[in-house]
Amino acid sequence: MCQQNALDKAAILMQALPYIKKYYGKTIVIKYGGNAMVSEELKEMVMNDLVLLSFVGIHVVLVHGGGPEINDMLKKTGKESRFVNGLRYTDEETMEIVQMVLTGKVNKDLVGLLHHHGGRALGLCGLDGGMIKAEKYSKDDLGLVGEITMVDSTLINDAISTGYIPVIATIASGGEDIVYNINADTAAARIAIALGAAKLILMTDIRGIMRDINDENSLIPEVRLSEVPRMKSSGIISGGMIPKVDCCVEAVRRGVEHANIIDGRIPHSILIEMLSDDGSGTLFK
Repeated sequence: MCQQNALDKAAILMQALPYIKKYYGKTIVIKYGGNAMVSEELKEMVMNDLVLLSFVGIHVVLVHGGGPEINDMLKKTGKESRFVNGLRYTDEETMEIVQMVLTGKVNKDLVGLLHHHGGRALGLCGLDGGMIKAEKYSKDDLGLVGEITMVDSTLINDAISTGYIPVIATIASGGEDIVYNINADTAAARIAIALGAAKLILMTDIRGIMRDINDENSLIPEVRLSEVPRMKSSGIISGGMIPKVDCCVEAVRRGVEHANIIDGRIPHSILIEMLSDDGSGTLFK
């Protein structure tokens, strides 16, 4: 290796040092989804990023959905996916498939990948220990889709304290043997609040909040919560980005230090956001 390359790598490590100090011993909650969950190459990078953060003393909590896998299984069983205002309608048969796919396949696959890359991970779901409780979603009739009423962080903290990365599938208990499907962005935000996390990161398939949705160079790197209503009324924040932004706003208002929407299509976007001066996506503060 030439001396200049060695110096460049040393400079990168030194740039990361203050961020490692900042987040050492603190908890970050990452909602994992989008293309980073579908692309095998990106998936490997994300798992490596999480293991690295864990090794430098940052407590990582991974929250996941599994839309593509659920769609594939529904297709295999001959059941059509149905959506209402962009949200999956979940009848009893669909809920059985959602629970099976999220807790039995996606969750355990992610735990296995983290172990493969040298980490220690523990698979959990909202039913374990009554971690996430919910009631029926009230805005539309979505069947067994729930709104979170309570998050008990005991099991998550226990996993963190013994050196594990908790990997959480987003289903919840509705009482009396009722199981609800929960939006993963919402679950991640509520878990971050319950943990008093230093940061919430939502991975998606666009750069972040952009002044012009068709121009990725118009990324807005930082947004103050007071600016959000104006950005909604002007159309800068619109469509499917609204609920993601609402999750970030709720998290910060309720004690999470910062929340980010980042582009999971960018290799190592989590490390870029966590350990570099450049950052990634849009930061809410």
